[in-house]
Amino acid sequence: MADQANGLPEHVPYHLAVIMDGNGRWAKARNLPRLAGHRAGVENLRRILRACSEFGIKILTIYAFSTENWGRPEAEVRGLMNILESVIDRELNQLHANGVQLRHIGELSGLSPVLQQKVRRAIELTRNNDQLILNVAFNYGGRQELIQAFRRIVKDGIPPEEIDETLIDYYLYTAGQPDPDLIVRTAGEMRLSNFLLWQCSYAEYYSTPVYWPDFDREELLKAITNYAQRERRFGLVPQSS
Repeated sequence: MADQANGLPEHVPYHLAVIMDGNGRWAKARNLPRLAGHRAGVENLRRILRACSEFGIKILTIYAFSTENWGRPEAEVRGLMNILESVIDRELNQLHANGVQLRHIGELSGLSPVLQQKVRRAIELTRNNDQLILNVAFNYGGRQELIQAFRRIVKDGIPPEEIDETLIDYYLYTAGQPDPDLIVRTAGEMRLSNFLLWQCSYAEYYSTPVYWPDFDREELLKAITNYAQRERRFGLVPQSS
């Protein structure tokens, strides 16, 4: 439960997912190259991680690089890979010290062998941390996640009559974690963009025109305050009825 004495709502999402959009537009508005926007977005993630810990959010899932993003200009893709590698090199020890558990959701294929090794090392180093789980969706696509899950179910010889929601949950990248309570998308767009298609079935949504590099603690507080005012019904009728 959050601390209302500090201006926080009583109910905060346990699992927050964020579609971090608007880095390129943020950079363009400042006559900067797109990669400058991505770097600013990484800097902002540090602030949001602190705010999540302050607000009592226990799981943060960020949409960092989609399977569709491979179609972006080669220089931008190469730059994003370099940014990911530099973030691991620069931030891993501090994240570990702060009790952040890093998890990767998506496919490591496509990343360089060196980067794959660094991602695996980061996951292994932080695997026992319990202050905050940070799921990094990198080379991730919701449809691809479901395809991989169904293929593994078939490969494991699961009879069709035994396939249910619980079983499918087990085969997803997010196995063992609760579904997101709130999905935030920055930069004003109103679409999921192939993000957590199975897990988001009953998530609450919040869209803001603020570009991701400017989505600070106060903007996050607005999002979770809005969330706290909603009645989550999960397909049922309102309690007042």
